[in-house]
Amino acid sequence: MSLRRVLFVAGASSAIDWYDFFIYGTAAALVFNKLFFPAGNPVAGTLLAFATFAVGFAARPIGGMLFGHFGDRAGRKPALVTSLFLMGISTTLVGVLPSYHSIGVAAPIILVVLRVLQGIAVGGQWAGGALIATESAPAHKRGFYGSFAQIGVSVGLFSSTGVFILVTSLLPDDAFQAWGWRLPFLLSVVLVAIAFFAQFKLEETAPMKEVKREARPSRSPVLEVLLTNWRTVLLAGGAIVVIGTNFYLFGTYLLSYGTSVLKLPRGLLLAGVLIGAVLQAVAIPLCGALSDRIGRRRVYLTGAVALAVWIVPAFLLLGTKNPVLVVLAIAVGEALVALVYGPQAALFAELFPARMRYSGASLGYQLGSLVGGALTPLIATALYARFGSYLPVAGLVVVTAIVSFISVVLMAETARTRLDDTPPVSTVEHA
Repeated sequence: MSLRRVLFVAGASSAIDWYDFFIYGTAAALVFNKLFFPAGNPVAGTLLAFATFAVGFAARPIGGMLFGHFGDRAGRKPALVTSLFLMGISTTLVGVLPSYHSIGVAAPIILVVLRVLQGIAVGGQWAGGALIATESAPAHKRGFYGSFAQIGVSVGLFSSTGVFILVTSLLPDDAFQAWGWRLPFLLSVVLVAIAFFAQFKLEETAPMKEVKREARPSRSPVLEVLLTNWRTVLLAGGAIVVIGTNFYLFGTYLLSYGTSVLKLPRGLLLAGVLIGAVLQAVAIPLCGALSDRIGRRRVYLTGAVALAVWIVPAFLLLGTKNPVLVVLAIAVGEALVALVYGPQAALFAELFPARMRYSGASLGYQLGSLVGGALTPLIATALYARFGSYLPVAGLVVVTAIVSFISVVLMAETARTRLDDTPPVSTVEHA
């Protein structure tokens, strides 16, 4: 199978899939509180909008289990293609959904259903893209090749933020509120084309072919991985909480905090997110390649410490309201996420045997994202409303960094682990 084709599908599908997921978060911060959750108290409307944002994360473990079972039994490719179709269709439908003022309470209900479908889709897509890349890569370059599935997150964030900047700059605010916000959602039909390309141009990975050839697919891979590798699943989930917390704090929550608390221009904050996404996209493959040379753990642990250290300076820089410093605060925070996100695809692939790898990687990733990402904007908003200070929000970031640091310390190094169906050495029992 052509590695260039694999990397294109892994990167492009991940980029557009995450674009779809992120535009919801941006819209939740900017318009959904008014269009779908009108309330007398603006804070209440924002909390409700972010609550629906969190619903997508709650659905991701469901997607991880469904597509994990499918991906470990039928193959990586059909699971990936199905998840891409589901995401493309559900996101496009958000773009044509009438507002609360048009159809009443049905609007937020349908919005939540579509957000659940988005969550199920992205819950299945990540492992598909990551495993297509890592299982097809040379053993000494898995960190680098796996990072292409991770780059898609940065490209998705860049694209979603860039589209919103373009739409908000070209349209007056009333037009943006009325119909302009729908345009980013309608663009997601491109994901359907990527799904067709993957269906007809990709082959199954060698480890999955081996599992099928030897008639060793697990009857219930989700159940098997939870029974035999539950400690590894928990450690994987713990490792990722710092990623989700920082990603959605810098990419979503600070949009709301900057506009509502600091009264900063929306365009300035979006510019910070945009620049940070570019830096992150460049840094992710470098960090993935670095993990091939010095190991996954060293890169990952450095990132967890760096994010814990940066959070307070970031809030202080935002508080200056100096445009350069505001952009710096957001952009550096996003770039530092690359230290933990770059090696993460290879790390998770190396943690589990081939016959249950899709399920194990998906469950670890989505459970960690549920804890570390789903509730970040909601908890951060509530913490600031309760205490009137950014310090409790910063404390939240530090706690998640500590959780991830400890989780990775308890893992053995995985960079030299084989990706055939031999038992992994990187479980807590061997730490």
